[in-house]
Amino acid sequence: MAHRVDHEYDYLFKIVLIGDSGVGKSNILSRFTRNEFCLDSKSTIGVEFATKTLQVEGKTIKAQIWDTAGQERYRAITSAYYRGAVGALLVYDITKKQTFDNIQRWLRELRDHADSNIVIILAANKSDLKHLRAISEGEGQVLAEQEGLSFLETSALESLNVEKAFQTIITEIYHIINKKALAAQEAARSAGPPVQGTTIDVSDSDGGSRAACCSR
Repeated sequence: MAHRVDHEYDYLFKIVLIGDSGVGKSNILSRFTRNEFCLDSKSTIGVEFATKTLQVEGKTIKAQIWDTAGQERYRAITSAYYRGAVGALLVYDITKKQTFDNIQRWLRELRDHADSNIVIILAANKSDLKHLRAISEGEGQVLAEQEGLSFLETSALESLNVEKAFQTIITEIYHIINKKALAAQEAARSAGPPVQGTTIDVSDSDGGSRAACCSR
């Protein structure tokens, strides 16, 4: 969803939060959109979304961020959830190795259902829990490089890199859209105006000319 709008904002971008249940997606969402953090937040049931408006290179962009549960029983909503998404924040918990091991599965699902040009950032969340760390920052960076993703360690609790993660996604989406628009304008200029008065050959197959039906 990268719609152009003429009133309150110039663009509307749909961004999805994905990853296992309990990795902190909902707190990342609330930290970014409302600057809030809830220590006893419960797993999301179904889907919720929130919005935030940002300025990027003089343009007003409204980010519509969707958050859904990571539990298997909610997988049926996948197609609708990803439809129209132009950005994704793929989140794991640095204290839970299983959430990191499942990143490949989430990536496959994302690439199966989302647009091939979707902008993805891998977010290693809960970086404040250093004493419980199970995945090093280096491991996260290696995986991100292998998959061609941007990478950040985040903490929704400490508000570390949450704003930066979304700002990075939104700016990259804007640049992609801008490049496409410029390329389309250049192609239109290169094509030039349509040729007027094209001659049509109406000769017989044996080379003789047909008589004009409306000779004057």
